[in-house]
Amino acid sequence: MKKLIIAAILAVSSTTMFAQGGTNSPYSMYGFGTLAEQTSGFNRGMDGLALGFREHNQINYLNPASYSNLDSLTFIFDAGVSLHKTNYSEGGRKVNRNNASFEYVVAAFRLAKRVGFSFGLIPYSNVGYSFTGKGNVNDHTSTIGPSTTYTNTYSGDGGLRQVYIGAGWEPVKGLSVGANVSYFWGKINRSITNSYSESYVNTLSKRYISEVTSFKFDFGLQYEARLGRNNRVTLGLIYGLGHKLGSDPKCIVTSTNSQTSVAHSDTLMIENGLSIPHSFGGGLVWNHKNCLKLGFDYQVQKWSKLDTPVLTYQNEKPTYHLVNGLYKDRQKMTFGGDYCANERSHSFFGRMHYRAGFSYATPYIKVNDQNGPKEFSVSAGVGIPIVNSYNNRSMLNISAQWTNRSASGLIKENSFRINVGLTFNERWFAKFKVD
Repeated sequence: MKKLIIAAILAVSSTTMFAQGGTNSPYSMYGFGTLAEQTSGFNRGMDGLALGFREHNQINYLNPASYSNLDSLTFIFDAGVSLHKTNYSEGGRKVNRNNASFEYVVAAFRLAKRVGFSFGLIPYSNVGYSFTGKGNVNDHTSTIGPSTTYTNTYSGDGGLRQVYIGAGWEPVKGLSVGANVSYFWGKINRSITNSYSESYVNTLSKRYISEVTSFKFDFGLQYEARLGRNNRVTLGLIYGLGHKLGSDPKCIVTSTNSQTSVAHSDTLMIENGLSIPHSFGGGLVWNHKNCLKLGFDYQVQKWSKLDTPVLTYQNEKPTYHLVNGLYKDRQKMTFGGDYCANERSHSFFGRMHYRAGFSYATPYIKVNDQNGPKEFSVSAGVGIPIVNSYNNRSMLNISAQWTNRSASGLIKENSFRINVGLTFNERWFAKFKVD
């Protein structure tokens, strides 16, 4: 029990280690930001394939039904980090940015026969960007001179994350159900400042603040069928409950006279103005002799049903209200596989896991009335067994991932990411006999 308490403290205290600025993407200025992968180290080697996987020694929290297959007598603790470099290009200009993120920390163990339990901390989205745009006003009909220049400064930070507890149960052989219940929270800050070279023109700044303290429910099902002696097929299904978050997003509009430094502010708020979408997913995994596993996942998030807080002006007065049509349903398809010659082998290389996968996803945001960037990704990874005098069940998962995000006329992103996950699998609950 003491070790369980220590593990729980590590999971909760790791909230301070999450890199809220784990992205530099300008696309994170829209919606809830850049959506996190929400997969652990072994999944990332297959580019996120997860829904049909039932691993006895890895935590697959994307489908909580998988917890029912966890090894008895052991406690599994898994944590992951990533290093990534991204190239942004637009109109012949290119910029590189580097980031490091603490990705997740989770734990699991068998609670009873055919019942598994898990808890942990995982991200939902990240926001992090800072850039400026400059130009000439060039409006001869305006009271501002045509030689006046403007500077628009955009910045944002924050993100959403969740601490969850979950359980999976196999009520009848081959059929498992599970659920994760999460405390869902975070803060997103965004700001836009419009300033001018002429001191008599007021500086206008807009700050958008969204704070979330809510809950999240995710459900899973898996059905495993045998196809002869050497083959099994597992069907995995998931559902995430969409709902309003009880959050009141704010917009603070401030006009400052550069000559007198006198400022006037309006604070606008939308009551209960943020929501998360319903999400669905299904996947199949073919398992041959527990050596070769190949699978396919399909997921959809119903963002198009949600409204978005937007600032507009009516008779030169700012209004902050909800608008529909600025989101679109996000779809993701993933193919991948895992090969291990014999995970019970006494040979180091015989117990190695080799993984690969690729995925394609459509955006959930719209940019300037057009669809945001589509995403194509490929990955490859290995699971390296850790063998020593007292433990031969732990594993180091390392993967490399390349991701391209692009849309016609918009900024293109090419990212290269290294993911490292360490899975400790300790025999904590065994009872030893003394002769």
